[in-house]
Amino acid sequence: MGSSLSLSKRSRRRMEPLPIETLFKLPSPIPSWPPGGGFAKGTMDLGGLEVTQATTFTKVWSALEGGPDNLGATFFRPSTPDGFSLLGYYCQPNNKSFSGWALVARAIENGALAPPTDYTLVWSSQNPSKTIKQDGTGYVWLPLPPEGYNSVGYVVTGSPDKPSFDEVRCVRSDFTEQSENESSVWATDGFNVYNTRPVTRGTQATGVPVGTFSAITPPTVVSLKNKAFNSYSCMPNMPQIQALMKAYAPWIYFHPDERYFPSSVNWYFKNGARLHQKDSGNAVPIDPDGSNLPQGGSNDGLYWLDLDGKAREAAIKGDLGSAESYLHVKPMLGGAFTDVAVWVFYPFNGPARAKVGPINVGLGRIGEHVGDWEHVTLRVSNLNGELRRVYYSEHSAGSWVEASDAEFKGEGNNVAAYASQNGHAFYPKAGLVLQGPSGGVVGIRNDAARGKYGMDTGERFSVVAAEHLGEVVVAPGWLDYRREWGPKIDYDVDKEVGKVVRFLPGKVREKVEKLVKGLPSEVLGEEGPTGPKMKRNWDGDEI
Repeated sequence: MGSSLSLSKRSRRRMEPLPIETLFKLPSPIPSWPPGGGFAKGTMDLGGLEVTQATTFTKVWSALEGGPDNLGATFFRPSTPDGFSLLGYYCQPNNKSFSGWALVARAIENGALAPPTDYTLVWSSQNPSKTIKQDGTGYVWLPLPPEGYNSVGYVVTGSPDKPSFDEVRCVRSDFTEQSENESSVWATDGFNVYNTRPVTRGTQATGVPVGTFSAITPPTVVSLKNKAFNSYSCMPNMPQIQALMKAYAPWIYFHPDERYFPSSVNWYFKNGARLHQKDSGNAVPIDPDGSNLPQGGSNDGLYWLDLDGKAREAAIKGDLGSAESYLHVKPMLGGAFTDVAVWVFYPFNGPARAKVGPINVGLGRIGEHVGDWEHVTLRVSNLNGELRRVYYSEHSAGSWVEASDAEFKGEGNNVAAYASQNGHAFYPKAGLVLQGPSGGVVGIRNDAARGKYGMDTGERFSVVAAEHLGEVVVAPGWLDYRREWGPKIDYDVDKEVGKVVRFLPGKVREKVEKLVKGLPSEVLGEEGPTGPKMKRNWDGDEI
């Protein structure tokens, strides 16, 4: 299901077209997916309300300043296939190519949709207190729903006349859930436009985003609700999951100076990893699949993994030849999307470096720890199988990037991910990212660059969890090991910092000491990390 858009002649006459006037397309066409189930069939039944994505959009009004890069934003009217009704309009910043989507709906259950009873004019660009550059005049209207219904989007017009009551439909309240504003799209003269998302998100949450915008905080428009969520009707089957990886699998670029590479978990167990138990002097070899690791429970400190002293120096370098990715495939946003979390394991996380202005400072042992799990998540629309967003894990945090803003390897749809030197946080672009105070002057260095080594996560991968497939997926024994994959390291942080800052100027030394003391233990390297199943995103959203 491609998208197209229609733009006014006035926009086309500008000497320098805005990025919004071009249509974003993935580098390669979306493949034909293997058959089976409701995945990528174009429509989705929410339990009495059928939805599909609009495929064409018509421009209504543009602001030509404000927002990202001060290029303004454009408001569009989605088209509606026969039998479907409009739920609201779409808005996007002008600083990037058009990449929007919005759901339209058809009532299967009688009374699921109803016209508004009236409209409220929320804002107009006709007489703002601050004059803005614009293409025409815009009027933003909020549909007023009948009792028992909710509005899920706004209407935008180019004239002061109220829209027709047949323009949009409101949705019965049992098919809706509360929304929240996610990020700012555009703002001017006290008027703010936001992207929205369901408040409750996770593998069991039923809220479905509509793709429309909000203009009030907190939003008065709502998300849809998938009342048939537990049927998993639109989730991909195993052949479709394999096809998704072939189409979109991240390609990881390693820094030219990287010394600590990934390996398979199996290689780690075979090459020095041992299971330690509190108050026991014995270190137990681990079965290749991790079947003898303690299962379930919590991270209670009773067990941890560490590398055998004799094999440590070789094992910490990893083994890129054995490395594979481990997939957790899960429903997200009411089953309207599939999240493919692509996990990568490193035997060792290297030492950190700090930047203080023009000075770079090695931090000794700080940052080192055994065992390191990182991941990239692909968010794919279950309506057509198109990649929509990519999440890059960055230590204990991370960031979402729209597919239209992602970097791809070559001419295919495989997204690029840059692993930072030593620390292995993933970033969408090459460059330096500082972790610490804002301002870009002081922080822990995260250097990402394209070296001669890379990893195609789609070449060797295992689906370790896909709960919607039931017994089709057999989880490896190590997945339910919920303790630490490395030992707790006891060292005096002040002494470690003292070793490297004693020759620095006083003010620089103070900044480094303050920076390090403010770091979480995960970054300091004082504790080994837990595995994927213990991360907050396992059952929840990435942020």
